[in-house]
Amino acid sequence: MASETPRLDAWAFGMACGLLWAGGVVVLGLIARVGWGKRWERLLADLYRGYNETVPGLAVGAAWAFFDAFSGGYVVGRLYNRFRQ
Repeated sequence: MASETPRLDAWAFGMACGLLWAGGVVVLGLIARVGWGKRWERLLADLYRGYNETVPGLAVGAAWAFFDAFSGGYVVGRLYNRFRQ
């Protein structure tokens, strides 16, 4: 008797991905203030328009990062549910 694989809540998975990545981007920006991770900060600034180590720049970067990771996590969750059989 085979048990059915549980479904993944795509919305919750997207939220978790978005919050985790947005928090990581903010932490990286804060660390860049003391001189560590400057290359990563420049890379993310190229990816997320308006992102830098200032408070408004961190807020903009966190918003971009949340949207980016939420949408990616949501799509992965939906695809997982589609192909889980």
